[in-house]
Amino acid sequence: MNENVETVRCLIIGSGPAGYTAAIYAARADLKPVIYQGMQPGGQLTITTEVDNFPGYPKGITGPEMMEEFKQQAERFGTEIRFGVVTEVDFSNRPFKVKADDGRTILAETVIIATGASAKWLGLESERKFMGMGVSGCATCDGFFYRGQEVAIVGGGDTAAEEATYLAKLCKKVYMIHRRGELRASKAMQHKVLNTANIEMVWDSAPEEVLGDQGGVTGVRVRNVKTGESRDIRVMGVFVAIGHKPNTELFQGQLELDEMSYIKTKPGTTQTSSDGVFAAGDVQDHHYRQAVTAAGTGCMAAIEAERFLTS
Repeated sequence: MNENVETVRCLIIGSGPAGYTAAIYAARADLKPVIYQGMQPGGQLTITTEVDNFPGYPKGITGPEMMEEFKQQAERFGTEIRFGVVTEVDFSNRPFKVKADDGRTILAETVIIATGASAKWLGLESERKFMGMGVSGCATCDGFFYRGQEVAIVGGGDTAAEEATYLAKLCKKVYMIHRRGELRASKAMQHKVLNTANIEMVWDSAPEEVLGDQGGVTGVRVRNVKTGESRDIRVMGVFVAIGHKPNTELFQGQLELDEMSYIKTKPGTTQTSSDGVFAAGDVQDHHYRQAVTAAGTGCMAAIEAERFLTS
């Protein structure tokens, strides 16, 4: 057999809370898991500064530090962690055939997919500059840090509406910036937003620049798309809620996806449409998108992979 072909019992594609938790459980079950970390080792948490809502860290921890601890725990039990990207998968037969950018071909008895989802961003240079210094893609993760302050949220769909009402409970004022003259959110969510006293709609407007200094965000410059006029709004935080995109391009045609391209799993499990292939974390969850729920499904996937192999 070609020296670049290897057989593994459990291959995990992607890192982050779901991938590393799956690795911890799979390694303890003696499945000798191999992880390919992907383009962003550690996942979205590596661009998050403080994580205060994960149990077991009473003083909080930074996202990168937490992911490094997850990684070390997975390695402690014997997980082989590889820096690299999976480039091709074939789930039509077992063992599943997977190719990686390090030139290896892996024949995997089970596969756990934990490639996550990526927040859609505005694409502004100033947005990147202040990422983690006042710019966030998750109100439930970071809203607490802006208690009693004024913030802005960008978007007009259900996610933006939910996050705006969440922030309104914590913050003095929430400016909701939307490029149209009406929200795209469901009628119920629209009603909730428009009847929350401390949410101010900024209609027909798009962010032009995130303003700030060495301490972080100080405001946002918005341009009215109809009049072309710009104005500055003083805020301490800018939350971008224009959607998420699951990292599932690799699995098109291989697995059943939903209308938003998230991997479909059987209710109450992480089992995908291909027996022996499991999906955990944000790649199959567009509802919660939290580190703790991702870790939970990582645990489920590993237990289900073990049971699949022993059944």
